[in-house]
Amino acid sequence: MDDAPDSDFRDRGVPGGLVLAATPLGDSRDASPRLCEALATADVVAAEDTRRLRSLAAALGVTVHGRVVSHYDAVEVARMPRLLADVRAGRTVLVVTDAGMPAVSDPGYRLVAAAAAEGLPVTCLPGPSAVTTALVLSGLPVERFCFEGFAPRRDGERRRWLATLVAEPRAVVFFESPHRLADTLAAALDVLGPSREAAVCRELTKKYEEVRRGTLAVLAAGAVDDPVRGEVTVVLAGAGPVVAPPVESLVDAVQERVAAGERLKDAAAAVAEAAGVPKRELYNAALAARD
Repeated sequence: MDDAPDSDFRDRGVPGGLVLAATPLGDSRDASPRLCEALATADVVAAEDTRRLRSLAAALGVTVHGRVVSHYDAVEVARMPRLLADVRAGRTVLVVTDAGMPAVSDPGYRLVAAAAAEGLPVTCLPGPSAVTTALVLSGLPVERFCFEGFAPRRDGERRRWLATLVAEPRAVVFFESPHRLADTLAAALDVLGPSREAAVCRELTKKYEEVRRGTLAVLAAGAVDDPVRGEVTVVLAGAGPVVAPPVESLVDAVQERVAAGERLKDAAAAVAEAAGVPKRELYNAALAARD
């Protein structure tokens, strides 16, 4: 790998292309020099919010010379044909969101997929991300993690989603509205249990940045007593290893099923599968207890 990577497509002899760029989460000083250069030189800038783009450019002392177009969820598909045509014509199209990395719960992935399908050049200017920032601040083991986007809004869907995380061994990171945080933590407490460790991160890199760490029992109570404001990212610790119960402790359950009419072999197999113990061991233990 070269010590000094090329700064844009033109430096690499490519006439134009699609560029996704990470923007600061809150502190404009986190903007990379490459982002500043791209904002000043791109032929087209597709921004989730054009007003925020102008504010960011002003804070960075950058003048945006290219054409600026809005590129938010509701218009992403409609904007694609023109943006792809710009890339085909050799222009550089820069995609930015309000904060963080495009296509990560923000517009961008459809455009990338379409450009890649045509074999058009696509690259990324790396930088700030609420996902990785929250992970490293959580104080939890995050060597392996999964990103879940925004938590479901409705209680039933939210609880079904949480149920899929009961045995998830990786750390889980997701976004949540401050208005729904208390309900989500309460549901997580019910579904995942009070001892699951977690972290609630808000206003990352901003003046009122705060990270609350603790068990779900502690965090759920805190969200009610002291509600948070601002943008929220939650990190859940991965589930610990499941410890199977002693085989002898399951014999009564097998005997109850036998008394209800099941064959001993079938009853032992069903209980063993649910508890995660070897079927033969439980069958032999139940057989010995009966004898």
